Amino acid sequence: MTTTETPLCMIETPANPVEGLLRTERIPHIWCPGCGIGTTVNCFSRALVDSKTDLNKLSIVSGIGCTGRVAGYVNLDSFHTTHGRAIPFATGLKLANPEMTVVVYSGDGDLFAIGGNHLIHAARRNLDLKVICVNNLTYAMTGGQTGPATPLDVITATAPYGTYDPAFNLPYLVEASGAVYVARWTTFHVKQLARSMAEMFAKKGFGFIEVVSPCPTLYQRRNKMGDGLDTMKFYKEMSKTKHGCPTSEVGLTKSGEIIVGKFVDRERPDFSSMMKAYLESHLGEDFVPLEAPGCN
Repeated sequence: MTTTETPLCMIETPANPVEGLLRTERIPHIWCPGCGIGTTVNCFSRALVDSKTDLNKLSIVSGIGCTGRVAGYVNLDSFHTTHGRAIPFATGLKLANPEMTVVVYSGDGDLFAIGGNHLIHAARRNLDLKVICVNNLTYAMTGGQTGPATPLDVITATAPYGTYDPAFNLPYLVEASGAVYVARWTTFHVKQLARSMAEMFAKKGFGFIEVVSPCPTLYQRRNKMGDGLDTMKFYKEMSKTKHGCPTSEVGLTKSGEIIVGKFVDRERPDFSSMMKAYLESHLGEDFVPLEAPGCN
């Protein structure tokens, strides 16, 4: 080392702009090498920073499963709830305090299997919830069983010779149920995903973003699709951006094209606005608007 060089121990490391949004004392996390859930958390954190969302008025709710563990790693008001019940918990939060930004962060199995009934009715009512669904195409935490989004001809723990029952097209289902914002990206599309999240936070009503993510330990390994890096290459090669594409045309297959982009961005009254307008018109002066609870 020459006299003009600065010792490594004296070089200041730039602060990570999202570090304050994470519970760093809980890291290392439980997710497998190559899993894309951590990537989505980074995108989520950057979306919060870029959108200047008021973190004092934000809550994140998750259910059970690999993605459900996200609530435990973010340094925000968070709720790790029961299996399939993230949306009912989030609904209660939003109705009790309409000023809150309430984010539901969970997986394809939790949201569309045991939680499917809650999701379609929340979209129908246009509750002002922001739903981020990490879709790894399988029940990853419990052993890699066939899930509601598993494509055809996929080897799983419960379909050792391949799946033969059709999967849900998640954007199509959510749009048909009434969502006002619907998008899909993969964990390769980090910039686009972060921008889409920020855009969804700013829109009133039921928003939904599907994030296609690898599960190298179970889904990719069983189907001989390589590791996490191989999956990123696959996403890069097979993804095609089609903003405004009809959601009926964006269904996923095992090895075919992945259509990504913003599919739905429309306007209609959200649940709280409809409820307030209805009660005001029917109760007149007897209507007393709900006040947001405060902390003493």
